[in-house]
Amino acid sequence: MAINQADMKRNSLTAKRGVILLCVFLAVLLIALVGRLGFLTIVKGEEYRVKAENQQYNASTVASSRGAIYDSNMNVIAQTASVWLIYVNPSKVTDKNREDVIRGLVDILGVDEESLRKNIAERSSYGYYRIKSEVEYNEKTEIMTYAREKKITDVIFNDPDTKRYYPDGTLASTVIGFTGSDGYGLNGLEYYYDDALTGVDGKIYTLQDGNSNDLENGKEVYYEPVNGENHVLTLNNEIQTILRSACLTALKENGAENVYGVVMNTKTGAVLGMCNVPDYDSNDPFTIADAATLERIEAIIDEEEKDKAISEARYSQWKNKAVADYYYPGSVYKVFLVAGAMEEGVINENTSYTCHGTISVGDRTVKDYNPIGHGAETPLTLLVNSCNTFSVYVGQQMGIELFYKYFDAFGFTEKTGVDLPGETTPVPGVTYHSPDVSFTNSNLVSVSFGQSNQVTPMQIATAVSAIGNGGKLMTPYIVKKTVDDIGNTINETVPQVKRQVVSESTAKTVASYMEEVVKRGTGANAYVAGYHVAGKTGTSEKTGVEEIKYIASFAGFAPCDDPEITVVIIIDAPSGAVYSGGDIAAPVAGEVFEKVLPYLGVEPSYTESELAKLSEPAPELVGMSVSAAKSELAGTQHSVRVIGNGDTVVSQSPEAGRTTPSNGVIVLYTEENIPEETAQVPDFSGMTVSQANQLAVSRGFNIKISGSSFSSSSVIAYKQEYSEGTELEIGSSITVYFRTSGISD
Repeated sequence: MAINQADMKRNSLTAKRGVILLCVFLAVLLIALVGRLGFLTIVKGEEYRVKAENQQYNASTVASSRGAIYDSNMNVIAQTASVWLIYVNPSKVTDKNREDVIRGLVDILGVDEESLRKNIAERSSYGYYRIKSEVEYNEKTEIMTYAREKKITDVIFNDPDTKRYYPDGTLASTVIGFTGSDGYGLNGLEYYYDDALTGVDGKIYTLQDGNSNDLENGKEVYYEPVNGENHVLTLNNEIQTILRSACLTALKENGAENVYGVVMNTKTGAVLGMCNVPDYDSNDPFTIADAATLERIEAIIDEEEKDKAISEARYSQWKNKAVADYYYPGSVYKVFLVAGAMEEGVINENTSYTCHGTISVGDRTVKDYNPIGHGAETPLTLLVNSCNTFSVYVGQQMGIELFYKYFDAFGFTEKTGVDLPGETTPVPGVTYHSPDVSFTNSNLVSVSFGQSNQVTPMQIATAVSAIGNGGKLMTPYIVKKTVDDIGNTINETVPQVKRQVVSESTAKTVASYMEEVVKRGTGANAYVAGYHVAGKTGTSEKTGVEEIKYIASFAGFAPCDDPEITVVIIIDAPSGAVYSGGDIAAPVAGEVFEKVLPYLGVEPSYTESELAKLSEPAPELVGMSVSAAKSELAGTQHSVRVIGNGDTVVSQSPEAGRTTPSNGVIVLYTEENIPEETAQVPDFSGMTVSQANQLAVSRGFNIKISGSSFSSSSVIAYKQEYSEGTELEIGSSITVYFRTSGISD
């Protein structure tokens, strides 16, 4: 059969075309492969190299240490303790060792067995599964010893971990706050300074094979952790303890909802103590600490309602009400009213006013708590008597603009700037009257005696300190400095003056008035002999509540002529029949002044009348004959009790040099090793000073008088150091607290 030349030529051409197309395809494929290879090696090479290394390296975290928190004397308030993280390599769990692994983890670490079995089975190809964090040393040691005994150290591992610990968890919990399970701050200073307290974790990278086994002579890369900054506070543990103890007692005695307290360095604004009770334990913040609140919640049947109540209770106990809660300051505000009016020349020391018990402004009539009035008054007695009508008169003389000028100047229209979270921002027309929003002459009537504008305890503390500090308003602060792990200072707080509110002379005059308030006015229950306490009381009515409730308060400083500390006490919603600031808040402040000032080394300066009534050191009588000792005491008002049949004094109570009331008792022992004679402490409540002293001496005790006054018949005992029935050695001293009853305001 003849071959057609045209067909041959056509077939040849087709073949050539096929070859050409194949070559082109191969060339394109080659170019694509080369391009892809170039892209992977040049463009993505570093990325894939890192990924490959990450698959080869096992990364272990080396936990950094969160910065510690110290008080002003470097006592630990919060610290990070060493604990351990326990984990397993599920790929190493076999049928042979499975039960040993399970039993050890369940029995020693207390993990759930069912969940553990399931998770290990599901992760059989994994090299890491976390079992338990924050494992203490003893528990970690036990599980690792068990692993060695069972030869499963290639299955169970431990890594260093950290846990936040608060040695005294309740002491300043609402200030310090707490951290979450991830180690980050959730509340208080822990939250506010979280960035500075939080360190940077380190890493250890170990070379491993495909089965997660460490390679011999494998390269290890170590990145050292960087610890957080340590914070040294202005808070002092001793002062905080004194303040919290006084506030807890006031909470219980008055059946109050809350009690807040602030102790501040008057000159610098450094916060030495801050308390809100009821509080909680920073080591266990999610547990409701207040027993009454917990009992109320547990009685709720509906689960949804109960969960809501628990959430609200937690928020309430975490809240630092000293900076986050508003209240009407009541008559405490009269201090700032008088200061502003005197600074502007609206009144002077000789301004006179006659109080008739009421005052009318427009269609409003204000009644004083004294229905018959105080009679003729000056600015001094306005504060001493806490006269409402005189305050309204002064407010009217100032007018809206001038009144607001000093309300603003004393810091009540702004945050104080304290370095704590949650400080509330004053709002014009809501928390205070502003000429730009709403401030009428009717408003001026009520704000003149502190019954309309709302403030925070911290605002009051800084404003009162300005009176004691020569008119200078300070920015309060609570972190003194930050230091590294070897004590080098990183940052240090320098006291900041915000502004000069009033002149030094005006501040000095008003401070002297405040001292008279404590000497002979509504603040008498804050009196402390030798320390010249200056202060002002306040009582205000709460709003937004169904039943009538009050807030009792005291704010002041001491010593008046050169103040060291400012103390503010707020008693929220006392439930008893007595609820005025003078009756229940002033005694708490007096107790704080009495204990804190000596602790700070402030020497008392007694008046002659105080010296005549004060306790005096017991003389040295040991070694004297009984008759000589009695002669030594004959010129004093001391009673003498002799125990034993000897002729020579071998010991005495109180010991020589220990203070005892001038009309107290001294016990002389005349035989060695004679058993100490004891007696039961009586109940002094409701007694006058002289009655309490007579009863104490009759039982062989001495009393140390604390509180209002040493002579007034209206002064009665309301608290004592040792409870009735306590057995004490005769001659012992018992502190008995007195207060003037029936004080208003």
